[in-house]
Order: sequence, then structure tokens, then C-alpha cells
Amino acid sequence: MSPSGDRAINCACRRSCSSSENVGFHDGAADYGLPSSHDETCTNCVRSKPSSYSSSAFCFDTSLLADSEKLRRLVVASAKGFSIGAGLKGGLALFSILARLRRKKSRKVEAFSDKEAIFLAIKETLRYGIFLGTFAGTFVSVDEIVGALGGHNRTAKWRALVAGLVAGPSMLLTGPNTRHTSLAIYILMRAAVLTSRCGIKSKRIGKFCKPLTWKHGDIFLMCLSSSQILSSYLLKPESFPPSYRSFLNKHVGKDIVILQGVKELATGLPFTNLEAIEKFYKATGVDVKLEPNMKIPCSMIHGNQSCSGHIVPFLIEAYKRALPVYLPIYLIPALIVHRQGLLKRPFTILVKSIAGTARSSLFLSTYCTSAWMWTCLLNRIVRKLNIPIVAMGTFPTGLALAIEKKSRRIEISLYCLARAIESFFICMADVGYLPESVNLKRYDVVIFSLSTAVIMHCYAQEREVFRSKYLNVLDWVFGVPPPLCETPRCKNR
Repeated sequence: MSPSGDRAINCACRRSCSSSENVGFHDGAADYGLPSSHDETCTNCVRSKPSSYSSSAFCFDTSLLADSEKLRRLVVASAKGFSIGAGLKGGLALFSILARLRRKKSRKVEAFSDKEAIFLAIKETLRYGIFLGTFAGTFVSVDEIVGALGGHNRTAKWRALVAGLVAGPSMLLTGPNTRHTSLAIYILMRAAVLTSRCGIKSKRIGKFCKPLTWKHGDIFLMCLSSSQILSSYLLKPESFPPSYRSFLNKHVGKDIVILQGVKELATGLPFTNLEAIEKFYKATGVDVKLEPNMKIPCSMIHGNQSCSGHIVPFLIEAYKRALPVYLPIYLIPALIVHRQGLLKRPFTILVKSIAGTARSSLFLSTYCTSAWMWTCLLNRIVRKLNIPIVAMGTFPTGLALAIEKKSRRIEISLYCLARAIESFFICMADVGYLPESVNLKRYDVVIFSLSTAVIMHCYAQEREVFRSKYLNVLDWVFGVPPPLCETPRCKNR
């Protein structure tokens, strides 16, 4: 197309919103979607007034431009979604492989070899990349199709809701037979938080949402979640997915034989492995003699150490275990979210990432240490151990969340709440209080789809309820939603 045609397109783009109040069109300007006074005020159009043939060519080129922009948005969103999914999952898998290779000499026989572990990591990385790439591409496709068929302004209030709902089943790409209940519940919690923020700012129902504005509600949620998670891990660890159970096995910091002994004491079962516990401590150079009629588990938990003397050494070891967890969590988002600032001020962003890693590692290590500390303290007070005491002793463990930044507390508490809810319902189903779901095998996909519908609707219509860092990521993937045109002519489009 000629340069003059390019100028006409640019001019039309610049004036389309500012001149939208003028609804009087004449034949010549109507072909371009320009106001009737446009030719007299735009120097570019005055210099390049097109003929009737040029007019039809201009409309044709404009439609091609619009179609190409929609296609470009689809491709870009899919590519960025894939990069986020593959980057996050791949980064976590990389650190997991490095940790595996690091402990190669000291570990026992594993279920699969290093090559199989690397192959599985690559497979999972691609799956999550394809999942998020397909989600982003599906959302954009449905958003554009519905907008083209029903009009962008007429469908603006519900289009993102439908697009998010349709894009949700992309989760099946992570594995048709692999349930992601924890992820689905976490996204549900995120949707609930956004909904509550919308309710708080509402004039109609805002007064009913006041309890949600409690300053320390995130810490209270963390305490509730900790009580369920840590109690279930000790008493019924199979209520957690294998990956999360492996995470707990590592950071709880106690051998499985010790945990089994504490479980038997809490549930009133006869001891079956006291000799195994004694052999474990003897292998570490500690000679411990356990009494079969013990009432509290302190000697099983920390051997010959006192309760207070056990805290500091355990905290140091727990901090060493926590550092590799948070390095990818801080460094990978820094490369994605702060990609532009990283080139301008790399030192500042690097220092913040290191400080965040150190602070979060302190939280996790303190959390794990306090779980044993509170348990020992409560046992010393009541001089017995049972299931209610386990639940009570693990409740104050959530207070360690106060170490974290305020902006991260709600994220961690919601993640743990999702794990706690999943574990709770599995425990209830196992004891017969809840019927097992027979007809709905992939309820996680249903929950995820409904949640993403709410989240994407809020993204398009209630953007102020998002925190800036999440809004930046969504804008980077999907593009900033255009503002609505409120003129009568635009409302009918």
C-alpha cells in the first residue's frame, strides 16, 4: 500500500476515539470510519485524498490489518503462555535434577535412574508449556470470535467470562489421567479472593464483606491450614499427592521411622519400630534408649538433646534445605516479570531477589522448626500425646508466616489452604463421611474452568482488584484490554 494510505490508517487510528462524539458521517468519510469534519482537519488526509478505487482498497487493507492483528495476538499469547509454563516448570525441574545429582552418593536406590528423571522433567516441562500456551491461545481465540460475531462493546461484560470457561479444559494437556486437585483448588481460592475484593468495593454488599478485610486474616488461614496439613502428614500422609508428600518428607527433617513412632504414640497403637529408631540414632553416633511405656515423643524426636537444644541445630539445617526451594521461585519470575528492568538496573533487581530468597527461606525453616518446637512444648505441658494434641500443637506453626512480606502472605496461605482442603476431604472420604465421586472423574478440570472464568472476567472488567505484578503478567500475555467506548454508536458495535 502507498505511504499516503499508511498515513490515512495512522490518522484514522489516532482520531477514532477523540472524535467519536461526532456521529454525522458523509459518504466519503464513512468509507474510512472517519467523522465528516476529518478531511478538513487532517493534513495527511487532505494531501492524500483517495479516489473511489483507493477507497475500496483502503477498506480491504484495513480489514486485512485487523485480521492480521487478531492472528498476531493469538500467536503471541500462545507463545508467551508456553514460555511461562515451560519456564516455571522447567526451572523447578532443573533445580530438582541438580539436587538429585548432588545427593547421588548418599541416596538409597531410587525408583528410576537419572536419565529417566531427566526425560520425565523434559516431558513435564513441555506438557505445562503446551497447557499454558493452549490456555492463552484458546482464550484469545474465543475472545476475538465472540467479539467479532456479537460486537466488542455489546459482549464486553461477559466475553472474558466465556473465554476463560472455554479455555479451562486446557488443563487436560498436562495428562489425561493426572488429576491436579491442588492446582484447581488454589486457582479457586484465587478466584474467591478476587470475588471478595469485588464485593468489598461494592456499594450493595460491601458491608457484608467487612470481615474479609481483617488485617491478619492471612496468618489465621495459615494456622488453620498448618493444623490440617501437618496433622494429616503425620497421621495419614497418603492424603497428599506424591510430589507434595516428597516435599514434606524433605523439609520435616525427620526420618520415616521416627514419624512412624510418633504416629503410633499419637494414635494409641502399640510400638512396632522402637528398635529401628534406636538403630537410626546409633548410626548417627547417638545412643538412645526408648521406653515402650513413654507418654511423650520428645526422646523419639530429638534423641538425647533437650527440647530447647534441638531448636537451633534443626533451624540451621532447615535453612540449608529451604534455600534451593526459593532460588528458582525468585530468580525465574525476575527474568520474566522484570525482563526490561533487569537490563537497566540488574544490581537492584538481583539484590531484591537474593533478599527475598533469604527471607522466604527463613520463613520455611522457621515454620518447620516451630512445628517440632510447639509439639514438644505442648507435650511437656499436658504430659501426653493424642490426635487433638497433634492438631493443637501444629496450629501455631502458621505464625511463622509473619516473617514473609505482606504481599506474599496471602499467596502462601491460599496455597496451603488448597492443600489442606484437598487433604481434609480425602480423609473424610476415607473414613466414610463423604461419598466418592463416581460420575465426575475430572472434577479438577471443572473447578479450574469455573475459576479461570471468574479470574479472566475480573481481569477484563475489574482490573483494580488485581495486584500490579499479576496484572503485568496478564497484560504481557493477553494484551491490555481496550477501554470501552461509551457513545451510542460504539455501544451497538
